[in-house]
Amino acid sequence: MHAWRDGVATGADDVMPWRGPTGQPPLVVGPRVLYADTMSLEATLLETLRKIEALHAGTTFDGERDAAQRAAEQIRARIAVLRGTEREELRHYSLPDPWNRQLFVALCRRYGLKPFRERGRRSSTIQVRAPRTFHVKTLWPQFRSLSEQLEAHLTDVTNRVIREAIHADVTEAPEAPDAKALPPATAPPSTASAARRDDGGSPT
Repeated sequence: MHAWRDGVATGADDVMPWRGPTGQPPLVVGPRVLYADTMSLEATLLETLRKIEALHAGTTFDGERDAAQRAAEQIRARIAVLRGTEREELRHYSLPDPWNRQLFVALCRRYGLKPFRERGRRSSTIQVRAPRTFHVKTLWPQFRSLSEQLEAHLTDVTNRVIREAIHADVTEAPEAPDAKALPPATAPPSTASAARRDDGGSPT
C-alpha cells in the first residue's frame, strides 16, 4: 500500500495533505439578492470544470452535457484498460478540508472507484484502490485542478457577499509594526507621586 505526496509514492501510513476552500458562503444577504450574479458565476464554473475533465480524458468539450458524459466514459474506459496491465494500488489521501474531501470522493465515484476509510483512521483520510498510472496521471492532477477552480469561485462569492453585507474592504488585516519600533509605553504615575501633586508636599 502506498500514499501519495508531491508526486512520490510513500509509506502506507503517510498521507497527502491538501487544503482549500473553507465553506460555502450564503448567496442572499440583507435586502440585496446576489442570485443573478451567482448563477452566472456557477454557469462559468460548471463549464470550466467540464473542460478540465475533457482535458484529462483527452476529448474535446463543445459546451454540451453529452460532451461531459463522453469524457467521463472515456476515463472509465481508461481505468478498465489499465486494470488489464497494472495491479491496483491502495493509496491514502489526507484531505482535512471537508469541501475538498467531498469533491475528491465524488470524483472517485464518478469513475467507478470506491473510496473508503478503514475503521480507526482519521475522518480526513480517504483510501482508494486504482491502477498506479491512474492515481498519478489522472485522479490527483484532475482533483487539484478542480479544487483550485472551486476555491477561486468560493473566494470570489465570499468576497462579494462580505462587500455587500458587511464592509467594502475585504483585504487582510495589515501586519503590525515591529515591537522594537513602537514608542515606549508610558507608565501611569505611582500613588506616592499622585499624592505629592495633590498635597504639594511629601506624603507622611
